[in-house]
Amino acid sequence: MAHGHTTELFVFVMLFLLVSGLGFVASRWRRPDSMHSLDEWGLGGRNFGSWITWFLIGGDLYTAYTFVAVPALVFGAGAAGFYAVPYTIVVYPLVFLVLIRLWSVSHVHGFVTPADFVRARFGSPSLALVVAITGIVATMPYIALQLVGIQAVLTAMGVNGHWPLIIAFLVLAAYTYQSGLRAPALIAFVKDILIYLVVIVAVLYIPAKLGGWGNVFDAAQAKFDKTPAPADGVLLNGTNQLNYAMLALGSALALFLYPHSVTGVLASKNRNVIKRNMAALPAYSFVLGLIALLGFMAIAAGVKPIVTDGGPDTNTVVPLLFDRMFPDWFTGVAYAAVGIGALVPAAIMSIAAANLFTRNIYKEYLHKDATEKQEALVSKLVSLVVKVGAVICILALDPQFSIDLQLIGGVIILQTLPSVGLGLVTRWFHRLALIAGWAAGLIAGLWMLYGIPNPAKHKAHFGGSAFQMSDLGLETDKTVYVGVLALAVNLIVAVAATLVCRAVKLKDGEDATREADYLGDEGDPKVKDLELSGVS
Repeated sequence: MAHGHTTELFVFVMLFLLVSGLGFVASRWRRPDSMHSLDEWGLGGRNFGSWITWFLIGGDLYTAYTFVAVPALVFGAGAAGFYAVPYTIVVYPLVFLVLIRLWSVSHVHGFVTPADFVRARFGSPSLALVVAITGIVATMPYIALQLVGIQAVLTAMGVNGHWPLIIAFLVLAAYTYQSGLRAPALIAFVKDILIYLVVIVAVLYIPAKLGGWGNVFDAAQAKFDKTPAPADGVLLNGTNQLNYAMLALGSALALFLYPHSVTGVLASKNRNVIKRNMAALPAYSFVLGLIALLGFMAIAAGVKPIVTDGGPDTNTVVPLLFDRMFPDWFTGVAYAAVGIGALVPAAIMSIAAANLFTRNIYKEYLHKDATEKQEALVSKLVSLVVKVGAVICILALDPQFSIDLQLIGGVIILQTLPSVGLGLVTRWFHRLALIAGWAAGLIAGLWMLYGIPNPAKHKAHFGGSAFQMSDLGLETDKTVYVGVLALAVNLIVAVAATLVCRAVKLKDGEDATREADYLGDEGDPKVKDLELSGVS
């Protein structure tokens, strides 16, 4: 085991232990009188300032899977893999005002989850249940994919078997149970510093060893020229440009619908924190662009993915690139950046999924009189169950299938946009129409995904997210992102069903919120006080 990788493994383990220690220490960081509430355990006391929120949301959105999968996609498909760069830039202007409204109304009413907001806004426990289940289902494979990142690093170090993965997530489960959201918030500082360090060194050091950026791009183009796939290359072509744009847009719309993204927002101290972070977080996208370039560097360096289960595992190309190009000690640092990069989002995701279950299933349907202490205990226990489920997914399923599940998850979470995203700016939609639109979009999205093959991986179904427009009867070879088409179906059905509900005068649910609740200065006086108090 790990023969020839002793130094790398030692550095990796030492940094992993350091971060694990921080996770346990976090329970004493800004410790409240009691952790027995979702506000404290699940949202860190709703008291995080600009810097903490910067690292928390950044650590939440830019994950270990991003670190290995985005370069792997660039390694295999070329320019199409860069879709992640524009969508993480486009998303912040799109959600700037919407997230401010979400924070304000959630502060006034004590909402912990997006489904809490939907429950109050549309007066519909059923719609809230739909949103909660959608969020949990979409989040579960995302957690599993963090394990893919760790597994890729362990494989590159020659560490075989599943026991190191299990140990890592037992440690994660222990300090998340004890410290709640404070643990990933504190660890995010170390994680992001390591990632910035590794990426900056990589883009300066590796191309220099490979003869310069010209050689890197020439090697990449030479590889793609030899492949039969028409859509790969260092530049986009006519067949994939529309899909690239729609994939970026759809991914941007989906990003802050994920419950773990909302958790980071609701943990913020005030509206000004949200404003500053939405303005500054695009800086992460610059680093993401540099990370994507690692895929081209791997081509130029002649990296060959490790073969597992009879096929090449492209998720290993970045760890193998680091192993080939860096000194052993710095390779260990790079591996630790990827491994720690899995712990932060996995912790936040498990907390977010647990909060959805507790507030919108357990409290709504199983125990309406649950106390704050009981809510916190249930969330802690469910967060453990979620992590166990993620580990089982990796142990029992082909990792490629987990990637497919995450692809499906992105299409699924987009179907909550009318309820959550549009619900923050309009009350026009009828609650039953939103459920009908959600169901129609979900069915349409899964049907389209099922019909997409991937001959290169010998898959007849769920082979990607690019839907052939010719299947809609159009005479074109262009493709478009399934999520956008499914969302269009959702909105068309929701609008039509709302008009029908209004025409037949079908009773709608009561809106428990007021417009003043969304503004931050006319609602709860505490909101105005927080606005004026600044940030820590």
